[in-house]
Amino acid sequence: MNLKAFKPIRFIIMVLLLVSLACVCSNVIPTQEPDAPPAETEPPQAPEQPQEEPQETEPPSASAAQEFFKDEFDGDISNWSQFVGSNGKEGNTNEANIQVEDGRLVFDFGKWLIGYIFYEPFEYTNVRIDVRFENRGTNVNNILLFCRFSDEGHYLVNIANSGLYKINAFDGSKGSYAKIADGGSTKIRPGKEFNEFGLVCNERDLVLYINGVETRRYTDNQFVFRKGLVGFGVASEDQVPVKIEFDWVEISQP
Repeated sequence: MNLKAFKPIRFIIMVLLLVSLACVCSNVIPTQEPDAPPAETEPPQAPEQPQEEPQETEPPSASAAQEFFKDEFDGDISNWSQFVGSNGKEGNTNEANIQVEDGRLVFDFGKWLIGYIFYEPFEYTNVRIDVRFENRGTNVNNILLFCRFSDEGHYLVNIANSGLYKINAFDGSKGSYAKIADGGSTKIRPGKEFNEFGLVCNERDLVLYINGVETRRYTDNQFVFRKGLVGFGVASEDQVPVKIEFDWVEISQP
């Protein structure tokens, strides 16, 4: 079961410095590759505005969607949309696959690729997103959590399987990321293990949780993004295979 292509709604004009994004479905959005791949745990590169739009479909009804819920990927996932793209010169989006397999949302990537999953029906001001996943590939990969994704900007947390993390803010007016916090955690289970990561965006506070432990709390008085979409993703680097299987995602009140 494949997810649908993310529709280019109003804020996509500015879209994050995520990457030159291409849809893994049959409709492909042209990508523009950055000059060099980013270092480990660096935020991904932002895309240019898509030159071709995927086939439009009617958006899911917000009244039929849940604002706060836990999705175990064993039913309808039409409210989720995806983007994938290259994260370096060697990235080939033909080697990117995101789909549901046996009740798990699986990211199966080649080198230097990046993919994001967006929950479309609601924009959130204060929200918490948690994911539980199993690493079935190399130890070199990155899990991404984001909130308040809009044309104004967004917050993005990049957590490397090696134990390092970065909290970044994307300024939509400048079209660039700023690192606002970073560090490392011994609570991250490296290798082929299960992990649970969480991100809270509550007023001006950003809180990162790793396997149930509050790992970092940061108060943002510079960017102060107000509201936007929430979601998660995966980034690969120069080692393969990268295969991340998500058991569930939960969107809740902080």
